[in-house]
Amino acid sequence: MRIDVLTLFPEMFDGVFAASILGKARDKGVVSLNTVNFRDYANNKHNTVDDYPYGGGGGMVLQAEPIFSAVEALQAAENSGVNPPRVILMCPQGETFSQRKAEELSREEHLIFVCGHYEGYDERIREHLVTDELSIGDYVLTGGELPAMVIIDSVVRLLPGALGNETSAVTDSFSTGLLEYPHYTRPVEFRGWRVPDILLSGHHANIAQWRRQQALWRTWQKRPDLLENFPLTEKDKRWLEEQQHKSQSENE
Repeated sequence: MRIDVLTLFPEMFDGVFAASILGKARDKGVVSLNTVNFRDYANNKHNTVDDYPYGGGGGMVLQAEPIFSAVEALQAAENSGVNPPRVILMCPQGETFSQRKAEELSREEHLIFVCGHYEGYDERIREHLVTDELSIGDYVLTGGELPAMVIIDSVVRLLPGALGNETSAVTDSFSTGLLEYPHYTRPVEFRGWRVPDILLSGHHANIAQWRRQQALWRTWQKRPDLLENFPLTEKDKRWLEEQQHKSQSENE
């Protein structure tokens, strides 16, 4: 996969792209991570990329031409035969990012992220250039760089070869539709708290059942909304009801 980020602050990505899973994935050739300063595509002697909005109002608006020119230059540099890139506008008005969206984007060959600053974008960027608008939550940040980093990290870790353990991404919270079950490691006992005996049993079927039940219970406790569309089996429903009754009795 190739990922390009259009930003006025490419230096913000240096450490993120070089470290941890992203850095290892890039070193292994799993992903190509690049930044493009779209100020380089300004068509004026001062290299300005923003201007006052027509009709008045506070703040500055990113102009269409530098963004269009930068994206078109990336498209022209691509090898022939590949699918057109997804051009993703980072914007608080966009679709809220989710694990399902991360999985969808991980199947693409080329992603281009557009990170804005200032008050907003020339509307023609939304209407005629981008394929997606994404937000990481209902709040406003200084620019689109931090949200882009979040999304890129989420997408890259799903790529084959990015993680040391290929099952890790599959069992992550939200990937299965449930929150992830609890994890334990050595020592077996720490300050009087023991690892559940079932995890030490070596009985893989029982461990798998315990993990599913724990995932169900954790989801019910923390994000019950996720269970509304989750395909619960009759066995799942009975077990959850038993746990709910047990929890109510303990709290009375």
